[in-house]
Amino acid sequence: MSKTKDQYEAVILNCKKIFSAKNTDYGPSWTLFRPSSLTDQLFIKAQRIRNIESTGSNNVGDDIYGEFMGIVNYSIMAMIQSEENNYDEDTSLNKLMSRYDYWAQTTLDLMTLKNSDYSEVWREMRISSFTDMILVKLSRIKQIEDNKGKTIASEGVVANYQDIMNYAIFALIRIDENNQ
Repeated sequence: MSKTKDQYEAVILNCKKIFSAKNTDYGPSWTLFRPSSLTDQLFIKAQRIRNIESTGSNNVGDDIYGEFMGIVNYSIMAMIQSEENNYDEDTSLNKLMSRYDYWAQTTLDLMTLKNSDYSEVWREMRISSFTDMILVKLSRIKQIEDNKGKTIASEGVVANYQDIMNYAIFALIRIDENNQ
């Protein structure tokens, strides 16, 4: 399990560097997204990955690895927006990075709990299955958003974003291992 934690934290560190750099370049302009728009951004990335996996064709040139990193960062953006929907373009980078760290740690903690129950079965899964699971979670989130956030018997959107983030990190770890 410590290997998984180390790999997970290494992926998060790389994603965080990109998040910080883009927030330095663009400012926190993403905070203008409504929650449903962040869900759609995640959908675009996941669908692109699925298209590349299915067709083997990548006309844009951005690789799947970068798209999974984008899914991690958009998931954290969505969790930040869901907790306190009053961020704006004047929000400091320090505050956003603090919230990034909070959600990265909270989601790592969740993964650790689930991973102990599932005995790291994700290491046996195909990367394409992570893509499909992300798309299923996004479909669920869209339904919850269409229901104005109301659920009867299911987890809310944050739990789904956390699962999406974890699936993307598992995919990134598996890609790294396949490239070694």
